[in-house]
Amino acid sequence: MSGETTARGSGQRKVGVVVSKPGAKTVKVEVERLVQHTTYRRYVRRSKTFMAHDEREACGIGDKVEIVETRPLSARKRWRVKQIIARAESGATPIAAPLAGEAGE
Repeated sequence: MSGETTARGSGQRKVGVVVSKPGAKTVKVEVERLVQHTTYRRYVRRSKTFMAHDEREACGIGDKVEIVETRPLSARKRWRVKQIIARAESGATPIAAPLAGEAGE
């Protein structure tokens, strides 16, 4: 090596949503991408889940996060949470909420 140093987290970057927290300091992030169908030329959504290391345990389910590629941290973890882009909305809406004007008038 000629004295070059690589910055930490200089690999690939992906943005996804936290779908579960399987263990301590670990989150499962689902990343979606659009791929053009070879025959129909229409864009199709493809998704993949990645196990990522969350050092501060700050992520919650539903948070939008940015993950970066890193060295292998365990058997399945090769990604690290770099930042939380947006928090999940904590206010849950009722499942069968009546629409405006339908509430038994």
